[in-house]
Amino acid sequence: MAKPFSPQVVTANDLMDGDAVWLTAAGTWALDASQALVLETPEDAARALAAATAQPGKVVGPYLADVSLEAGRPVATHTREALRMRGPSNYFHGKQETAQNV
Repeated sequence: MAKPFSPQVVTANDLMDGDAVWLTAAGTWALDASQALVLETPEDAARALAAATAQPGKVVGPYLADVSLEAGRPVATHTREALRMRGPSNYFHGKQETAQNV
């Protein structure tokens, strides 16, 4: 039995600066994951991924990422995406932030 479809977003890395970016409803790329276009059907997801893949001069490695919706905003359901949504790993998150305050 196939896994039921869950909402998805298209994410990639900006070609010039490497930032994690998310495809918006306008077909542009946002640094803020909350601006991502949430795809509700497999057909919409396939179309959005094809559109993203057709932008090799802007982004690299576009792929679909599962999300859930909280207050209408996409929230990562996998650790990798949660980390990408939080920002670069050289920022102080979690343990690193606590160690700075000691």
